[in-house]
Amino acid sequence: MPAEWEPHEATWLGWPHNAQDWPGKIAAIHFVYGEIVRKIALGEKARIIVNDEQHEAKARRILSDVGVDMNLVEFFRIPTDRGWTRDFGPIFVRAAGSAGRPGSKDETAIAGFGFNAWAKYPDFKKDQKIAEKLAKKLKKNYLPVRHNGQPFVLEGGAIDVNGRGTLLTTEECLLDQNVQVRNPGVSRAGYEKVLAESLGAANVIWLNKGIAGDDTHGHVDDLCRFVNETTIVLCRESDGNDANYQLLEENREILEGSRLENGSRPQVEFLPMPAPLYYRRRRLPASYANFLITNAAVLVPTFNDVNDRKALGILTEFFPGREVVGIHAVDLVWGLGTLHCLSQQQPAE
Repeated sequence: MPAEWEPHEATWLGWPHNAQDWPGKIAAIHFVYGEIVRKIALGEKARIIVNDEQHEAKARRILSDVGVDMNLVEFFRIPTDRGWTRDFGPIFVRAAGSAGRPGSKDETAIAGFGFNAWAKYPDFKKDQKIAEKLAKKLKKNYLPVRHNGQPFVLEGGAIDVNGRGTLLTTEECLLDQNVQVRNPGVSRAGYEKVLAESLGAANVIWLNKGIAGDDTHGHVDDLCRFVNETTIVLCRESDGNDANYQLLEENREILEGSRLENGSRPQVEFLPMPAPLYYRRRRLPASYANFLITNAAVLVPTFNDVNDRKALGILTEFFPGREVVGIHAVDLVWGLGTLHCLSQQQPAE
């Protein structure tokens, strides 16, 4: 699996339609999506999944209104249950022979993971078919991933890779056999075998838990991310009384003792956390780590918080040549996810 900062052919989004994901906010969310697409289209195609012709027409109208270059937008009419494309959308991989060669022209394929709506929601029958249907439309090989004869469930937000063989994930998300179980009975060794075979990730760094308020039970993309082959940014909480403080310190200790695929230690840098956000007294998973890397820009969720500027400044240091911009995400995070959760990159051939 190529790293997210490697050249893209496109970034995928599912145009939002499930109003239950953003109670009372769906109209505002459409215009946030418009701004996301406008920034994506500065350097690559935006490929948008829509339910039908009417859904596409609405998306086209909004995108035109906010000034998106429509020559860089492509629509794919496939019905979805929800819009969290990171988790049910296609995860692209390259042939083993091209591993380690950024910008390789080798053909990409789609790793066929299962999807069960984070083992929490009943509405996923349409979403679990999206990756295979897109493989057909794109004329890509679809490689079903199985373990012990069963489809292997994995969401894109549960992992992050450096494109050289190291993968970040959490024990809470993948190994818990009591809460939101993705693959019943599968051990750590079983996961590592599948991740190596399907994504070329022979080296897995297992963190502990995800952040407070995370509806997915531990997705790593709200917690820490690779910003280059050897550097990982980790969220860190300064308030010792906050629910995130101890769990982030535990993850810091794990990261600082970890190794990359070549045996060296990663460079660990820190992102601040915004002040807690709540909806109906529920903690929301607001995090600057849910940024999206595109060809021309790095889109960072912001929360009307004093740490917004600090987070943007830190990430700017790691992405020379890309514009690091904030996308207002107070409304987005009502849906329990932000920019990275909504998108999935397609590497260039």
